[in-house]
Amino acid sequence: MTTGPEATGPDTAGAEAAAWRVMRQDDNGNRFLVARGLGRAEAAALAQEFEARGHKQLYWTEREA
Repeated sequence: MTTGPEATGPDTAGAEAAAWRVMRQDDNGNRFLVARGLGRAEAAALAQEFEARGHKQLYWTEREA
């Protein structure tokens, strides 16, 4: 699973309750929003599911502002 620094660092207060999104970067460097408004675990599971498909794209999670 590929995740952003917000998802791999130590837990901070409110991290689980915050909204998270899944992002994708294709092999040309273009970045796209895949899903938003997810819980942290749900976003991580979705990113892992997409990564497991074996495409060239890179997936990661980010906390929404």
